[in-house]
Parts: sequence; structure tokens; C-alpha cells
Amino acid sequence: MDLHHLRLLRELGDRGSVAAVARAMHITPSAVSQQLRSLQRSARVPLTERRGRRLVLTEAGRALAAAAIEVSTALDRAGRAVDAYLDDPAAPVTVAAFHSAGLTYFGPLIGRAGLPPVRCSDKDVAQAGFPALVADYDLVLAHRLAHSPSWPADRLTVVPLVHEPLYVAIPAGHRLASEPSLTATDVAGEPWISVHEGFPIEGVLTAIAAIAGRPLDIVHRVNEFTVVAAIVAAGGGLALLPGYTSRPDPGVVLRPLADLPAGRHIDVLARPESLHRAGVRMVLGALHEIAAGGQSPGSASPGRTTPH
Repeated sequence: MDLHHLRLLRELGDRGSVAAVARAMHITPSAVSQQLRSLQRSARVPLTERRGRRLVLTEAGRALAAAAIEVSTALDRAGRAVDAYLDDPAAPVTVAAFHSAGLTYFGPLIGRAGLPPVRCSDKDVAQAGFPALVADYDLVLAHRLAHSPSWPADRLTVVPLVHEPLYVAIPAGHRLASEPSLTATDVAGEPWISVHEGFPIEGVLTAIAAIAGRPLDIVHRVNEFTVVAAIVAAGGGLALLPGYTSRPDPGVVLRPLADLPAGRHIDVLARPESLHRAGVRMVLGALHEIAAGGQSPGSASPGRTTPH
């Protein structure tokens, strides 16, 4: 049964005529009659009857009209409950992020005054796995390379957060550490630490190999950048590290690739309806402010020893 049809039935019972209902609802009498006939087709007994020239409710029609009041009241109460939930700034907001983004943003979010409670989760997934996380989290911090396919915007809201440069991480005592910048040829002959297959940074290593015209020697596969930095500092190979969201070992220096400007997009993904909540919008705004504040607490400049 259609709620609008039920309302017309109730109005007929209260106002006494089709013409009065039409005037109150700003529609034609024929439209009222047509919609009442549609409602009648869903009922097993007559809901209206003729008394002279007037259309009135039967006993069954009056019972249904009374039930329509309860339905309308319940829907109004439900709508108010939804509005209260959407407008409640104290309702917890769930945030998922890949490891280095969690390292950078979770602490400032949790410690920031004026925000709703933030519930954080780390999610180390391949690039293709990020969109599915919006089913379980209000906000998802995801990353992709600058030239990789965009997120599926037809079913997600995508809010760009920051474009982060990627640098070659070198042991501080390495022969290349004295160079202000490097080329793909400079680094292609070194042993490398890569992320696992399917994760965004792997594409940059493929590009380095293509420019240098030789395959890279991948000796380690590690996703967590703090661990990667420790391996680099120990002389275990070169790696790519993000400039804003990693906190490498002090024995590591960062150098840009002169012939391959490398970077990744960090975006916030969400279901469109999640952003109707006041608290979710507040947390999203805080993420933008944290990202804009010097890019991050762990930001690093190439040509210097990375922070720790």
C-alpha cells in the first residue's frame, strides 16, 4: 500500500468529500478518485461506498484510515530519529587507513579537541581493495599512483586529501647519498625493497626498470614503511618512501628521481550517505587541516636525512 494513497483515504474520512480532499491536496478530483481506486485494488474488501452523490468510507475504510495515522506517525518518528542521528556531533565516526596514513593521521585525529569519538582501523589492502571498505567504515583513507585508474566515483564519494611525493630511500653512507637527485639508471643496478604485488608503489618500480632498460633486483617485499626504512638503513637495498607519511630511520636519506617524478594521491573514500552526518563531515574537515599543516608531522625534504 502506498502511503500517499493511505493519506488520501484518511483525508476523505476527515473532510467528507472527494472535492474537499482535492482542494486540500492541491490535485484534481479525478486524481483523487484514481488514486483511491489504486488503493482499493490492494484491499480484499470495499474501502469506500456511495451514499447519494457522496463517496464515504466503509467500516473497513475507517479502520484502514485509522491505521494510516499510526503509519504516518511512525514514519515521522523514524524521520526525526534519522535527523537526530545525522545531526548528532557526538556519534562515533569510523576511519580506516593504510599503515603510513594511520601513522600520520590517527594520532592527531584522536587528540583533536571538538571532534566526535573517532574509531580507527588499519587496513593493509591492495589498491583495488579500498572501495569495498566503505561498506564497513565511514571514511577510508586510500592511496593510488598519480597515473593509475581513478576510484569508481559512480558509487563512491572521493575527496582528494593530498598529493604525496615518493623519493628513493638510500642508506646515509651509500655512494649515491651525496647526489642531490638521481636517475633511473643510477638506481636500477642496486638491490631493491618492494611492496607486495598489487600495492600502488610497485608501479613506480616497474617504471624505473622500463626507463633504465633492465629489471630491478627485488630482494625484499615489505609493505610497512617503518620496517622498510630499517632495512634500508641496514644496507639491505634501496626503496621508495613517501615524503609526508613515513617516519624513516635517521640513517636514511631521501633523493628525488630527476627523470621520473613519482607520487601518489591520498584520497578519502566514503559512501555518499555517510557525508550527511555532521560528525563525519567534522572528521573529514579535520583530516584536511592536518594534511595542510606542513603536509604532515612526518614530512621530509629530499636532500636531507629523513625525520625520525
